[in-house]
Amino acid sequence: MNKNNLAIHRNVSLKPYNSFRTQATATFFCQPKTDEELMVVLKEFSDEKMLVLGAGCNLFFTKNFDGLIIKPDMTGIRILNQTPEFVELEVGAGEDWDKFVEFCVEKGYAGIENLSLIPGKVGASPVQNIGAYGTEAKDAIVKVNAIDLNTCDSISFSNEECAFEYRDSIFKHNRQFIITSVVFRLNKNFRYIEKYADLNHEMKDVHQPSLQQVRQAIIKIRRQKLPDVNVLPNAGSFFKNPILTKQEKDDLLGKLPDAPFYPVGNEAFKTSAAYLIEKAGYKGRRNGAVGIYEHHALIIVNYGTENGCDIVNFMHEVQQAVEEKFAIRLLPEVQIY
Repeated sequence: MNKNNLAIHRNVSLKPYNSFRTQATATFFCQPKTDEELMVVLKEFSDEKMLVLGAGCNLFFTKNFDGLIIKPDMTGIRILNQTPEFVELEVGAGEDWDKFVEFCVEKGYAGIENLSLIPGKVGASPVQNIGAYGTEAKDAIVKVNAIDLNTCDSISFSNEECAFEYRDSIFKHNRQFIITSVVFRLNKNFRYIEKYADLNHEMKDVHQPSLQQVRQAIIKIRRQKLPDVNVLPNAGSFFKNPILTKQEKDDLLGKLPDAPFYPVGNEAFKTSAAYLIEKAGYKGRRNGAVGIYEHHALIIVNYGTENGCDIVNFMHEVQQAVEEKFAIRLLPEVQIY
């Protein structure tokens, strides 16, 4: 099927389009390369259920998708504005995230180097407000451009309007907006600031690390900790780090005196989901074709199932174990369909 030169495919396997490699079929599937193509398909398929897919690194399927999968393929990196201190870049939603980070580092643009080697597309970075090693996407995002699925109109969101929170944004809860490009403000002057233990340790023998050295250190750390998705299918960090009240923090310290905590606002504290999973005895544990990665307790890996329900069942098993031991309910960071 073809709508104004945009190919609309029928009954497409979604296994190649989610990093857990679970099997499901989409009734319709398309990859618009421009805003105009996206608007056309939204109008033509207005009665269909829709789902926007990036690189599929933060979701998986448990059943067929009876509707239209839209995989935005807008590309390009364009300078909008620059001064001696900063540069503003508009980046297409379909650009590979790590290739974009690499581009910025090579150009000497600082601000997202700590987000090196995170899989996915640029368009997904605001949705999840991706973060790592003391940096979040929101720290560099100036504006997000999108198409309103209901009206087919273009709309832009300022950083404030994106309602960024920890691994969260307006786009995560309001699926009517399809991101087409993101504007980032990056610094032309870089100075390394110590703010994350693993990275500080890696940089301890380097005096005034360069952007390239920081990127390479993060790539090294991530490769040591994280499984290759092509060998062990996974979706990265599966659970959110829990945010606790002071009372919940004190209760946990009564059970786990060494539990790590990080203040996040007034009377709120973030703790480590990986730590809780490990203390519950699940690091490296496997149940059938699904398990926790032996080198990182926050990652569920797929050893060979195509059935997303197997992953969901194992998720529930881990949640129950942690809740029974520590009275904390882990919430998935990964989207489940």
